[in-house]
Amino acid sequence: MHAALDTIWVSLPIPAILVNAGDKIAEINPAAEGFFNTSNRAINGVPLFDRLMVDAPLEAAYHRAREHSTPLFVNDVDVGTGDRAPLQCNLKFAPVLEHPGFMILLLAPRELAGWMSQTQTVKSAAKSAIGMAEMLAHEIKNPLAGITGAAQLLSMGLEPKDLELTDLIVEETRRIVKLLEQVEQFGNLREPIRQPVNLHDILDRVRRSALLGFGAHMTITDEYDPSLPPALGDIDQLMQVIMNLVKNAAEASPQGGTIRLRTYYEHSFRLRRSDSVGQALPLQVEVWDDGPGLPDEIKNDIFDPFVSGRENGTGLGLALASKIISDHGGWISVNSVPGRTVFRMSLPMATTQKGA
Repeated sequence: MHAALDTIWVSLPIPAILVNAGDKIAEINPAAEGFFNTSNRAINGVPLFDRLMVDAPLEAAYHRAREHSTPLFVNDVDVGTGDRAPLQCNLKFAPVLEHPGFMILLLAPRELAGWMSQTQTVKSAAKSAIGMAEMLAHEIKNPLAGITGAAQLLSMGLEPKDLELTDLIVEETRRIVKLLEQVEQFGNLREPIRQPVNLHDILDRVRRSALLGFGAHMTITDEYDPSLPPALGDIDQLMQVIMNLVKNAAEASPQGGTIRLRTYYEHSFRLRRSDSVGQALPLQVEVWDDGPGLPDEIKNDIFDPFVSGRENGTGLGLALASKIISDHGGWISVNSVPGRTVFRMSLPMATTQKGA
């Protein structure tokens, strides 16, 4: 019976939240993990109304319903999570009779189909934008090469005092070419060659490389789950993603700041697909930094192309990371407040059972 209930819980197409007698979140289903953009493990124990913002005087009615073990229905209210635009939802609270004080909350977005396809729509739009950018990059690189060559020819006949201008032209055109080459990476990125991958080996290689270069001013600590099974992935592409995340963390952190690399196993994490119960993604890799955090205006769009939190950033590194993780069937997310930014990758493992 419990197995059947577990299947129903993970199969529900709408967010479901189990709330304990202390008004704290005890468990969420996979659809709710997508709604909150976090995992069941990360949100466990968080006060419900710290993460769920309801545009209605709800708490008093909720407490009455819990006290009397009666259901509560609230229709057509705006519901937000603090890091996403509110959605109009119907709320359904029901008591858990076997556990006094526990309540189950079901969130039913009014536009359920639109909500479930939101991620796919965003990815499709991003893919179209990247395709257009790739075409423009190819067309622009040719005239830039001509401009660079012309500037270099001009510099051969100039006085030393005038060379600064041609040097500037060459430097800036080369910078633009480098940016265009990054854009072209999206189209040229091959399908991942998946095989068993030891994530700790990748993290250690990135850590050593960072401490010898861009992260030399940082302290980099690790907190690894020693029993973490191999991931199913492309070692080169996953290294590219982790290297990018660690480099971003180093650039965002103050001199002498700390980067924390963490791994753990979370059995319950599943990414719901439109055609299945969900893809199991139990392997979690986190990159923490103690920098100022992401600006509020870009938090929700940080994985979109050309969105950057740095003044001279291209906004392509995280978009490419998102594409690679998506191609692996995984999930990448971020949680950021001043003094703590955490990027997390959730990946499939190479075996069907932990330790197999």
